[in-house]
Amino acid sequence: MKFAVITDVHGNAPALQAVLGEIERTGEVEHIFCLGDMIGIGPDTNEVLEMLFSRDDISMVTGNHDEAVLALVQGQQHPRSHFHVKHHHQWIAKRIDPDFVSKLAKLPRTIRKRFNGHSALFTHYRINDAKLQAPISTDPFEPIVEPTLQNMKKLFANSKEDLICFGHHHPSHFFANGRTIYLNPGALGCSAKPAAPYAIVSVGEQGINVAIEEAAYDNREFLLSYEKLKVPEREFILKVFHGDQWSNSV
Repeated sequence: MKFAVITDVHGNAPALQAVLGEIERTGEVEHIFCLGDMIGIGPDTNEVLEMLFSRDDISMVTGNHDEAVLALVQGQQHPRSHFHVKHHHQWIAKRIDPDFVSKLAKLPRTIRKRFNGHSALFTHYRINDAKLQAPISTDPFEPIVEPTLQNMKKLFANSKEDLICFGHHHPSHFFANGRTIYLNPGALGCSAKPAAPYAIVSVGEQGINVAIEEAAYDNREFLLSYEKLKVPEREFILKVFHGDQWSNSV
């Protein structure tokens, strides 16, 4: 069994298109798991969701940005911890195609699978089972920890799967301790260079093999679109989430 793992697309359509193109060209990937934060930060909300929901070979879970935007659309409480991006989320909420709202609302927070005798967990980030149904306003996802093997073991101490795939924290994580593999391929849509990371996982009777890849793409028009569309907080976003590449695109 060979599958791909992507996460944190964050409204970046050209990055997602580049990754999906690379995955398709391999001709070997049977399924794709997308681990939340499909929207927010980047402006390509509807383009990204159309690409994802139009396929039958992608399984998705929700992330904090997806759920915070949904809360605004549905008239629910926006998380206080995200107050600094509320204006941005409101801008996303006003632009989202209503057809995608119900589809996002039906997505789970976790997916568990078995492949060739190996167990796998797919989630946006660690979330206690007791909080699986808690609204996003209560901040159910655990606080981000630095990417070390020890921290991953503590963070997912109650998860017994052989492979734990997650996102949320944008740098790539890949740790193994002989019992568990912890995999975060890195934020597909937020990078300091015109390249989008993703992972290819091969699972056989002998074990699990992981390859973290990057798809190069032209991000100039995407970066310029922040200014063209007057995206709220665009200067901060371009600096923090795109490595200030904006200065090289004008």
